[in-house]
Amino acid sequence: MSSYDPSSADPEGGGKPSFEKQPPTPADNPSAPPPPPANGSPYDPQAPHDSTRANGTGPGGYQGSYGGSPYDQPPGQGAPYGQQPYGGDPYGSGAPAGGPTAGMPPLGTWPSRILARVIDYVIIQVIAFVLVLPFTGFGNRDGWTGGVWLFYVMYLIYEGVMLSRDGQTVGKKVMNVRVATLADGSRPSTSAAWTRAAVYTLPAVLCCGLWWLVNGLFGVFDKPYRQCIHDKAAKTVVVSTN
Repeated sequence: MSSYDPSSADPEGGGKPSFEKQPPTPADNPSAPPPPPANGSPYDPQAPHDSTRANGTGPGGYQGSYGGSPYDQPPGQGAPYGQQPYGGDPYGSGAPAGGPTAGMPPLGTWPSRILARVIDYVIIQVIAFVLVLPFTGFGNRDGWTGGVWLFYVMYLIYEGVMLSRDGQTVGKKVMNVRVATLADGSRPSTSAAWTRAAVYTLPAVLCCGLWWLVNGLFGVFDKPYRQCIHDKAAKTVVVSTN
């Protein structure tokens, strides 16, 4: 017969609590996973209104290797695509691959630009000498000199008028290039077109065409927009129309 007294304050078994019914501890089972923290799992999703996590400043927010989102960095200081929207010229010329400004076509190539000049030169030269020939002939020096002077005058007018109209001469139309305003890619203004034509043509009168060589070499070494001196003066750039 049991001697346990239900009215007694001591538990059954001589007043000593039984450990057989206690929950196991980590010491009893080392392979058991640790219990979750009291304030919840660290992987619990945050509420949508938690702005500290959304902007990366609160616990668990994106910090990255630079202390913030890579898209929050200013250009040139960790921005994911560098300073140019197209990542620069893949051919190493220093010119942006997508054009001087966003939405503009690529820069015109040097072969296209040179051939466009040659076409314009031949057109104006032939017209100039045809106009002079009936009056002077080419049997003496005066005939050739008159043809050269007329060429310079006609070329200046030809280029100024054509560029003011649509940014293209006949040669540029054939070679699929055009002159554009550097700032926004628009057709050159009248003043810009005539400035470009004057800076290209008038100095050549004084140095017998050597100016064109100097002017062209300047553009070859110019970065990043391949501007010759007449482009610099007019704030223009030559782009492709393809």
